[in-house]
Amino acid sequence: MENESMLTKEKIIEIINDFLQEEFEVERSRIVPTADVKSTLDLDSLDYIDLVVVMEKNLHIKVDPSDLVDIHSIQDLYDYVVSKMGIQA
Repeated sequence: MENESMLTKEKIIEIINDFLQEEFEVERSRIVPTADVKSTLDLDSLDYIDLVVVMEKNLHIKVDPSDLVDIHSIQDLYDYVVSKMGIQA
């Protein structure tokens, strides 16, 4: 992954969209900010652990699984990652 200091919010969103599409086999057109994470990615409780692992692997951040309780939309996911990485909007 690129040097984290070079990452922008737009680049982080692109990285998230890429791994969501690849890891969860979701059509790119369904990954929109207003989409519901659970239904869009077809997640059950075990899939949330997969989401944590994929986020940590692809974004090099530590994700507390309990944080995902507050993530409902794809935009919530973007905002969470941007916040965890300390990127200014």
